[in-house]
Amino acid sequence: MTAPRTGASRLLPALAGAGAAQVALAGARSLTGRPAGAPWRRTNYAGRPVTLLGGPALALSATATAVLGAPTGTRAAAAVVGTVSGLVGGYDDLAGARPEQARDKGLAGHLRALRAGRVSAGAVKVAGIGAAAAVAALLTRDRGRGAGALVDGVLTTGLVAGTANLLNLLDLRPGRAAKVGAIAAATALGGPAGGLVSGPLGATLAVLPSDLGERVMLGDCGANALGSLLGLRLAAMPHRGARATALAVITGLTLASEKVSFTRVIEATPGLRELDRLGRLPT
Repeated sequence: MTAPRTGASRLLPALAGAGAAQVALAGARSLTGRPAGAPWRRTNYAGRPVTLLGGPALALSATATAVLGAPTGTRAAAAVVGTVSGLVGGYDDLAGARPEQARDKGLAGHLRALRAGRVSAGAVKVAGIGAAAAVAALLTRDRGRGAGALVDGVLTTGLVAGTANLLNLLDLRPGRAAKVGAIAAATALGGPAGGLVSGPLGATLAVLPSDLGERVMLGDCGANALGSLLGLRLAAMPHRGARATALAVITGLTLASEKVSFTRVIEATPGLRELDRLGRLPT
């Protein structure tokens, strides 16, 4: 009887996530052509008009259904990281588009701005996600104390913040971040904490066609919220070594992104190239 109950506990939040995302996307479509939707309009890499309102649609639906499906001890943390990451990501989507923020991109750009006495929108986002990740570490900590508890807190904070940032770095082509997020969520459905990502998986799959069709973009709001929830699921892995390895990989990829173009690597790698292009409109 365990397997059917487990299957149902994963299916219901996934369906709820998909349904919530469809409702949120309908609201985004209704706003796109109105004055309220103007700040969210962008031109994508191919010169096509899109809206960043896909991000709030995903952030809201993924966060709400992550809380629905998460284990009891993780629900508050899921609400915090999904909500805060979505909010500060949305702030960066809007404030970061201002002309004076154009140079403040990437870690190097945020640091340059701080040295010049300016606080970039990206720096606000990094601080907000970092703070939310630290709160999540406190909310999910065991009763233990000492060095082990400190290490676990650092790992949780790093995994939540790092995964949020890494998924956002992938949001450079239609569907790329959503595909990676969906694959990551699908592979993490097992175990006691798997319900945490079942709702976000359904929400991401529901948003993916609009993303691939270049009608919406996830932007910082959607990618950061989804990434933070995936990071929280990684932090729930029982073995400390596995969590440390995951954080090392995420950190390495993030640092590499400052020097290496993910798009160039993907385009040069058979298999990754075809997966990245799957379902996308021709350029």
